[in-house]
Amino acid sequence: MKRRTLLQAAAATSIPFGSASRAADAPKEIRLDYAYYSPPSLVLRRFGWLEEDFRRDGIDVRWVLSAGSNRALEYLNADSIDIGSTAGLAALLARANGNPIRTPYIFSRPEWTALVVRPDSGIKTLADLKGKKVAATKGTDPYLFLLRALHTVGLKRSDIEHVALQHADGRAALEQGRVDAWAGLDPHMAASELDAGSRLLYRNVGFNTYGFLNVREDFLARHPREVQRVIAGYERARQWTLANTTEAAKILSEEAKVSLPVALLQVKLRTDLSHPLPSTEHVQALQAAAPILLAEQLVKPGTDLNRTVTDLVDTRFAAKLLPA
Repeated sequence: MKRRTLLQAAAATSIPFGSASRAADAPKEIRLDYAYYSPPSLVLRRFGWLEEDFRRDGIDVRWVLSAGSNRALEYLNADSIDIGSTAGLAALLARANGNPIRTPYIFSRPEWTALVVRPDSGIKTLADLKGKKVAATKGTDPYLFLLRALHTVGLKRSDIEHVALQHADGRAALEQGRVDAWAGLDPHMAASELDAGSRLLYRNVGFNTYGFLNVREDFLARHPREVQRVIAGYERARQWTLANTTEAAKILSEEAKVSLPVALLQVKLRTDLSHPLPSTEHVQALQAAAPILLAEQLVKPGTDLNRTVTDLVDTRFAAKLLPA
């Protein structure tokens, strides 16, 4: 996003982009994550735009790598970071179970997960997964995608042998033959496809929930202007990525240590950056996905998930900052 647009956005919301207007209670440090499943976070970190902005006010920026939504949510719940990147349904699960977060920004609309098997696998359909070992990272979109996929053919979590592994380890287990299938996550999934010939058994972009940028509620309440500045930084990274897709893929390739074709597959073909404002679209997507959390007893019986969705998705905060 051009500097003029940033300044106009700042003026429209009375955001202080200079040291003269630093609030007395401004934080000494802002802690946020970056993730290989979030290309805009890699761009933002690479160019140091947040550091440049907050340095004027004496505020440090600290980056923490999240290997998956589960890690980002653990960090948020433990007050180890203030802002973290996760999948939408994973954020909803965490909020329903007491993690005090809100989502004021959408960093992507990805197809970052699918069910993956080896190229020589005899597994041809979802029904063939019954009784099989399936790797997935619990508390993440791939894990919840797996459960939703199983339900489409009348299977439950208890009908498979779930092997709990972090995403990169799940890929290794699949390729080494230690599991029969894997609920993958890009860029590991794209790398397995291109480098090992792995086959996508089941794809459903509608079961891939959005990339949510979550903020701890207490941090959002105490430091809304700083959160707005972070969102402005994400917008700059989003706009730059849209205009420089190949360069963004190169950054992903270097950070995640994957080949450029793998990074291009993720960034160009599986990442939609066109809808950054939380809206009824995201609310409705989570409401449609929410029943799996009750069906698989991942939340307490009787949990009002519709209310949890509206408590989580903040459709007003970024709208004050960003143009429609």
